[in-house]
Amino acid sequence: MFQTRVTQLLGIEYPIVGGCMMHISTPEFVAAISNAGALGMLASAMYETQEEFWEAVRRVKSLTDKPFGVNLSLFPALRPIDNELYVEVILEEGVPVVETSGHRPPEDLLARLKAAGVVTMHKCVSVRHALSAQRAGVDLVTVFGSEGGGHIGELGLSTLVLVPLAADALEIPVLAAGGIADGRGFLAALALGAEGVTIGTRLLLTEECPIHPDLKQALIEARETDTLPILGTLHNTLRAWRNEAALKVAELEQQGADLWEILSVAAGTNTRRMLEEGDVNGGVLACSQGVGLMREVKPVAEVIRGMVEEAREILRRWGGATNGRTN
Repeated sequence: MFQTRVTQLLGIEYPIVGGCMMHISTPEFVAAISNAGALGMLASAMYETQEEFWEAVRRVKSLTDKPFGVNLSLFPALRPIDNELYVEVILEEGVPVVETSGHRPPEDLLARLKAAGVVTMHKCVSVRHALSAQRAGVDLVTVFGSEGGGHIGELGLSTLVLVPLAADALEIPVLAAGGIADGRGFLAALALGAEGVTIGTRLLLTEECPIHPDLKQALIEARETDTLPILGTLHNTLRAWRNEAALKVAELEQQGADLWEILSVAAGTNTRRMLEEGDVNGGVLACSQGVGLMREVKPVAEVIRGMVEEAREILRRWGGATNGRTN
């Protein structure tokens, strides 16, 4: 059950991908997700040198014999990113999956990866972008609804609408992302035409997630209304947890503040310090509306298996109800 083109392409047990999260998707966390039967995704942009990235990839390989992937960021960045250095490591170490996010992936980069047998995927916020990625040659796409935590684009399209539109328009498999935090959302995404899901926020509340316990407790207490979109004035809209830092960013944007004023609050260094030290108002944290569905910290394996089992139980329940009506 739940075997799709996504499980076949990625070589995983369940059609679930752990979304790449900056400062969070460490080798240990990635390996825990892959060992649970999903696909862990290492954040290459966390590593400033090729040597550090090389060490991280080898660390993942030492912790799991299951498939895992690497995310290559194509978003504008204050620190120049040379993805070619990461690609050299990916090819040398035989990383099986690469995800790109941000701008359309360069065709020469995709060609190098595909020539080496790497499965390629791209994260998109519209059908137009997904079609562009398909033309560029990726093997599958993630379509990301505006409920999701992270870079949600400027269109405001919900997962409920975006996924079936993409599934109808594309020939390659579609992964759904945005607000999916339990088995109900997982099964709904498959019903909409996706062949798998990408989850991020739900994995923040896992034992293996490397964020401070005080932050986990704050997220347990958060409601579905405790997120907001920010950074729209920079044309880089991000759905974030509604803490003091995010509210300050929103205030600065409303006041017409310049880039550097905004970044003084939204900088990744502030977020990293918050994640490590537990100052829950110290930085901006990407967070989906699905945070309102999360009420406890569990091991990663329990979260992944729990989603699948909940979906199976719903199908069994509905199957029984249908048989009852028919008979």
